[in-house]
Amino acid sequence: MSTAMNFGSKSFKPRPPDKGAFPLDHFGECSAFKERFMECLRDSGYESSACRQRAMAYLECRMERQGIPGPLGQLMANEPLEKLGFKDLIDEKSEAKPEK
Repeated sequence: MSTAMNFGSKSFKPRPPDKGAFPLDHFGECSAFKERFMECLRDSGYESSACRQRAMAYLECRMERQGIPGPLGQLMANEPLEKLGFKDLIDEKSEAKPEK
């Protein structure tokens, strides 16, 4: 069995992710949120839908923190939570708040 590689063919060109970078949280600014989310996943048998509220809190934390100072220091670009798949949870929050 031969595993010949064709080095003359097109080379692989990596491309950046569609939504940009997701830098590591070097200073642990959101580690408490991450741990609560991971604990929820373990407790629910890794059923992510049971932990969506905690996932949303973790992503909110990352969007609020700046991480390493500089232009690339933000832990996550600000993005409306609706675009991240949390529209239903946001609607539930707004319905729970009494109108004045």
